[in-house]
Amino acid sequence: MTAAPDYRPLSDRKVGAEFYTAPYRVRTGDIDQDMRVRLDGVARYLQDVANDNIAAVPFADTDPFWIIRRTVIDVLVPITWPSDFTTERWCGALSTRWTNMRVRIRADGGTNRFNPEPRPDGLIETEAFWINMTDSGLPARISDLAMQTLMPMTDEHRLRWKAMNPALAPDPAELAVPDREHVLRVTDFDPFKHLNNAAYFEAVEDELVDHPDLLAAPHRAVIEYLRPIRPGARVTVRRHRLPDALLMWIMTPDDDGALTVAASVSVARIP
Repeated sequence: MTAAPDYRPLSDRKVGAEFYTAPYRVRTGDIDQDMRVRLDGVARYLQDVANDNIAAVPFADTDPFWIIRRTVIDVLVPITWPSDFTTERWCGALSTRWTNMRVRIRADGGTNRFNPEPRPDGLIETEAFWINMTDSGLPARISDLAMQTLMPMTDEHRLRWKAMNPALAPDPAELAVPDREHVLRVTDFDPFKHLNNAAYFEAVEDELVDHPDLLAAPHRAVIEYLRPIRPGARVTVRRHRLPDALLMWIMTPDDDGALTVAASVSVARIP
């Protein structure tokens, strides 16, 4: 019926390539009851480092608008609180209108009165498919200045889109659990009336509470954004558990009232 995507490790950084790096700190608003940084917390870190990176590059004025089509998060060793962590961001592949931006997050685990037992240092590898946009919201060619900055970081200059998740949701009659509603808040939306990327992962974390075995081992979370979710939309979550993975479809009504997939999600153990 449906299957999780095949696992392939994310590509490493090209030897000698430049990259952007910045230090950050884990805050308590991004952790669960076991002190683990949640997936929505990781998504916020990725947004922060992307914003900081764009502000520091030469093409900040020529290519300021980007949207994410997909995010891949490989939790190899969970990051916990307290921790300081360092991010490294570089271009892993690109074409004339889009890029795969890689971010590596390395955390130095610490202890405090609330979490006194030493824990392993964290390591999370991520990749996001970014599309360059005009200020009116149309895909745009990456400027020559941006290409001059990004191309030396990678030897892959013909990046093409290929979906990783099953985009079509199965019939609910075929599933063991019924659909559920996910309530959005006004704070989930940005100034452009787009649902924040971290808000999608909050819906995923709500589901993972019932699947702790997936979080207990190295795991990969993949989310692909298929259509926008606007303020006021009713959100329905459909889910299907496989032996080593959880599949989710985040759905909203179309103009005729039929449920349509806005985002597809998979969370799977890394072999």
